Amino acid sequence: MLAAYGGLAAIGVGLAAARGDHNIYLVTAGGRAWWRLLVSPAAGLAVGLVVVLATRWCTVSFDWARRLHRDFRGILGELSEREIFVIAVASAIGEEVLFRGALLPMLGMLWSSVIFALLHIGPGWRFLPWTASALVMGFVFAGMARLTGDLGGVVVAHFTINFMNLGHIVRNELPVD
Repeated sequence: MLAAYGGLAAIGVGLAAARGDHNIYLVTAGGRAWWRLLVSPAAGLAVGLVVVLATRWCTVSFDWARRLHRDFRGILGELSEREIFVIAVASAIGEEVLFRGALLPMLGMLWSSVIFALLHIGPGWRFLPWTASALVMGFVFAGMARLTGDLGGVVVAHFTINFMNLGHIVRNELPVD
């Protein structure tokens, strides 16, 4: 898994370097005020926590979300806190470097978000809500990256969502309806 996410990051860095962008962390050109380097990750944490709360609400409120939770639990199996942490860090950095750092400036919000969603196609139609949510999050993350001008917020948001949701899925077995 580390090799896969590392590969995504390497592709992102390579694409950015090929277009002459040697600072992939900054999405928009220009100088950066020091305080923006703090605001971006704080905004990412806030967005991540809102998405996690929305995910929990969906799991309580909708059958499709409970089925998705159980299906992911079956796929993930037992993961330690360390494994969850490593997956969350690797996926957040690898995916954001590629999709927001490299592809967003090249392809724009629409296509970088569509490709991000296509990476999140699960094994069967029952995973379609996950793919749809990845498309929405692709637009949210692209908007955040453009608004803040860097990858700090989107990496923190992506990490928060993955770390908290993976942990929740692995630790909580939901009853079958």
